[in-house]
Amino acid sequence: MLIESVPNVSEGRRLDVVDRLANRITSVEDVFLLDRTSDASHNRSVFTMAGEDGPVTDALERLLGGAVHEIDMDAHDGEHPRIGAVDVIPFIPLASSSMEDVIELARAFGERIAMRFELPVYLYARAALRADRERLADVRRGQYEGLKLEIEQNGREPDFGPRRMHPSAGAVAVGARPFLIAYNINLDSDDVDLAKRIARRVRESGGGLPKLQANGFEVREPERGHPLRAQVSMNLLDFGVTPLWLVWDAVRDLAVEDGVRLAESELIGLAPQAAFESIADHVGATDASLDARLAAAANYIRLRDYSPMQILERRLEAARESATSISAEPRPGK
Repeated sequence: MLIESVPNVSEGRRLDVVDRLANRITSVEDVFLLDRTSDASHNRSVFTMAGEDGPVTDALERLLGGAVHEIDMDAHDGEHPRIGAVDVIPFIPLASSSMEDVIELARAFGERIAMRFELPVYLYARAALRADRERLADVRRGQYEGLKLEIEQNGREPDFGPRRMHPSAGAVAVGARPFLIAYNINLDSDDVDLAKRIARRVRESGGGLPKLQANGFEVREPERGHPLRAQVSMNLLDFGVTPLWLVWDAVRDLAVEDGVRLAESELIGLAPQAAFESIADHVGATDASLDARLAAAANYIRLRDYSPMQILERRLEAARESATSISAEPRPGK
């Protein structure tokens, strides 16, 4: 059963810790770590891995073990909502795997890690056992600090594990979902209130675009010459319903109302090739080569540091080819 998982970890500043967590993932044979992204403002790192279900869940368990040891949630702060050291673990079907497969896997894995780490686990998205936990934002209500006070209350108890936060690691949300694109747009402005207003208008819950979650944040990137920038940070829950180009256009149009331009956008993790091809179709790049179409798509949304390796299928193909070439190398004799 080929699956993807994208664990989000509440550490994006101590890169030595992030390195050690990444090493725990890659220490498991037949797991492909396709991407890793760290953000200091959000104080968060996102790992994208793929492989068969057994090795992937083993790697996730090792990652959790490291995070429990390395991260103290009482000392954590950052722009991004979170409830635990490993904040969220989604399972996504790939190839011939089905949504039913990953729902069953998520529930079994949630129970497994709750027992091993004495960790409260909340099931969300398609794996949710309760309607009020389908939305990750509802599970994260109040964040770590709020959940710490409410976890013993009826209605806030975890699906698995103790009715108390783990002393260092807090809690974790485990779910099953379709492919999600984590996508940020940076405004050419430091007006965070504007980013928040745009986010409220563009997201589904505010009457905006369907299958879109959004919030406004400030990001600091002095190394890029931007001490402070306003950012609209989004999750596209179904890019077939709301494509990337439509999100870019909507945010651009709302920013223009306040006389502000869009500076650039960025992917957190990877996106499927179909998401780029949809943009290429929108801008009329239909007769070019595939590589030219993909580049035109990235240019339209001003994608930061674009590389074809930001495309899921290409990254997975490259990882498999690399693993094949390594395994085919002759081993030294005794």
